[in-house]
Order: sequence, then structure tokens, then C-alpha cells
Amino acid sequence: MTNIILCGGSGTRLWPISRTLLPKQFVKLFDDKSLFQLTVERNTQLCDAQCIVSNAEQYFLAIDQLEELGITNNSYLLEPVGRNTAPAIALACMTLNPDEIVLVTPSDHLIKNSFQYNSVILRAKELAAEGYLVTFGIKPTFAETGFGYIESEGENVLAFYEKPDFNTATGYLNAGNYYWNSGMFMFRAGVFLEELLKYSPELYEASKTAFDENQSITDNQLRIKHELMLAIPEDSIDYAVMEKSSLVKVVPSDIDWSDVGSFDSLYEELPKDSYGNTKNANHISIDSKNNLVYGSERKIATVDIEDCIIVDTGDALLISKKGSSQKVKKVVEKLKEIESDLHNIHLTGHRPWGSYTVLEESEGYKIKRIEVKPGKRLSLQKHFHRNEHWIVVSGTATVRVGDETRLVRPNESTYIKMGEVHRLSNEGKIPVVLIEAQVGEYTGEDDIVRISDDFKRD
Repeated sequence: MTNIILCGGSGTRLWPISRTLLPKQFVKLFDDKSLFQLTVERNTQLCDAQCIVSNAEQYFLAIDQLEELGITNNSYLLEPVGRNTAPAIALACMTLNPDEIVLVTPSDHLIKNSFQYNSVILRAKELAAEGYLVTFGIKPTFAETGFGYIESEGENVLAFYEKPDFNTATGYLNAGNYYWNSGMFMFRAGVFLEELLKYSPELYEASKTAFDENQSITDNQLRIKHELMLAIPEDSIDYAVMEKSSLVKVVPSDIDWSDVGSFDSLYEELPKDSYGNTKNANHISIDSKNNLVYGSERKIATVDIEDCIIVDTGDALLISKKGSSQKVKKVVEKLKEIESDLHNIHLTGHRPWGSYTVLEESEGYKIKRIEVKPGKRLSLQKHFHRNEHWIVVSGTATVRVGDETRLVRPNESTYIKMGEVHRLSNEGKIPVVLIEAQVGEYTGEDDIVRISDDFKRD
């Protein structure tokens, strides 16, 4: 059995924790593990391999976090642009034997009842082996208006319903035979593709063309060309197949499940102190209770504050009433309108070679802390709008500037003039840490011309 892990989505309702380049599934929220890592750990006990569907940026995050877990039997489907779940699952299934049973899971859900989870997976596997398309229904515990619902009679699906209004959701809750649609599925790869061809032939044919004609498979990666991905109709697996097929079954699943889709749901999952505040070593509470307080860079003091959400990430501060956190996505829309990059990236950016943290930035300059992993190197590059000064703090850097290559050791520095071709490498066995001072009229991350790159980035 193969676990297809879907890593799409930017988690805008958890801004400013979640950003485009570090979405919520890769943020380490639970015991220093991410939801992605918890998903992988949960399913490696049941599956023989993982097929991870992501964009290029998330691919490098996934590799890093899988290395931390010591899990290596993975394949990757890299999408240049997202087209919703149906094309992603179709392309992943095309890489597999038609008889392979696949477990399709989002990467950003929390499941705490492992015993029951294993039980429902085994039941779903039995149904999938018989040729059914299986979905997992979560017993609703309140009248949620943000989820789709499944009406069933035992394991037989009667109907799918879109996100309801509150009164309708209350009716579903009281009826007893309605379930939240979890977004998890199981089936044979070939059965799903046959049903996709039957009910969404245009999507199937466009996906098959993208897979057959312009695939590039290296290092267990399947990369689809941008124009071919765009030619695939955008659709969800529910619309494309599940709501139309006569082969659908549902397995009721009491697995202590949460999609952690808002700060209100995150609050319910985090450990709390005796006053109902989420535990945080940086929080000083004076007569405050029932608050979600998130932040690790500065002290956060609250006085007579109740039922609030306070999130500090160093470059952004969110304050909200509990119960209103679904509106956070409107903040992200505003940031996009004013062309702020705060929706896109944190002060710390993760790259395939390591990471950087912006320490200070103002007009005409930027100061960063850069860490390069052992055996990794940045792209061979140049900049048109800035000069750079590098000071090594620890490790030994191999620096190429123009035609000259030299070693730069702790407390030594080098200078790269605007327009000069250069590269930073770590040929040692410990991380290289350096301070980079950029000086110039423009210091944006897009002022990089890559001449060659180990990671095939543009």
C-alpha cells in the first residue's frame, strides 16, 4: 500500500504562523514535530512507501523533515502549479501499478487516536481490495459550517453535501447518519483512474498527456511541465469522481481528528496551563485566562485578557477574539492587495541548502544570518542591485568570487561586488554560519540571477 500525501495549500487561516513558503503542515506545532511529519509517522506503520505531492518549494521542506525522521523510501510528484486534488491524485496514481492500493491523505491533519485509526484503515483496505472507492467520514461533534458532509446508510454513501449553513449543519448533527468529509480516501490506483476516465474524461486525458509526453523522472521525482499542468482542468476529487461514482463506500471514523484549520481549532489541541492559556515560556500572564498565546522571540505579557488569540512571529503580530479566527484569511487578502511579502515568507526562509534569517532591514541595506548544511552549496549567481559582505561565524566556507576560490574561516570575511559571479559552499562536516550584509538600492530576494544550481531552480 502506498500513501499519497497531498502537501498543497498555504493555510492562510493560520497566518502569520503559516506562510506560502512555510505552510502550516511544515510548521512544528506539536512536540517539535510538524503535521506533515506526524502524517508520515502515522502512515509508515501501515504503508510500504510514500508518494509526496508538492510544489518545488515544499519539496525541499519535505526532504528536510523526512531526513529528520530517517525515512527514505519516498517518491515525489512536483507540480509547477496546483490544479486541485483530482489531477494531483491522478498523476500520482499513474506512477503506480494499477493494482496498488493507495491511501490518500492531506498532510495537515491531526489524528490522535492511533488505535482506532489503524482499525478504520484496515477496514478501508478490505473495501478497496474489493474494488470500491473508500472515503473516511468523521462523526461530527458540533454544527461545523466549514466542512463538507457525507450522508450514509452504514457504509453505503447516499449523498455528498457542500458546506452548509448553521441550521442545516445542526440538522446533520442531530440526524446521526451524517459525517464530516475528512478528505482522506483509499482505492486501487487503477480503479480510481477508470472512474476518473468515466466521469471526468477531459481531466483524465489532460493528466495522461502531461504524464506521458513531458515527464521528467530523476531521483524518484516526477516533474510536470508548467504548460501541461495548466492544461489540466482544475477540480477536486469529490467533484470529479466521488460524487458521481457508484463504487463509493464510507468508513465511519472515530479517530480524534482535526484539520487544525483555524486558531480556534489549534487552541483546542495545544497543552494549557491551569488558567486555560496555552503553555508558552515567553508568556507573562497577569489575571489572564483562556488565551492562545504563540511566540518564541519576545516576551508576551497579558493583563486581564480573556478569550483572545495572540500570535507574534517577530515580523507580524496578530490579535483576535476567539471565535473570529476564520477571518484571518481576510488579513492575507489585504496583505496581497498592498503587495506586502508578509503573507509569503517568514523572517527565516528555508532553502534546500539550509536557511537564512533576516536580522535587520531598512532602505539601502539588509543583514542576514545564513546557515549552510554540510555538503551543500548555494547556486552560482550574481546580483544587479547590491553588494554583499560575508563574515563567517562558525565552520569553514568555500567561497568562489569571479575566477577565484578560497576558504573563509571564522572571523574572516569576503566582499562580493555588484554584478560579480559568486558561490558559497560548505565542503566541511559541520554547518557554516555567516553574517551577510547587503548594501544597495534594492535587496529583494528576486535580485538573484542563477547561472547554475544543484537543485534545478530557475
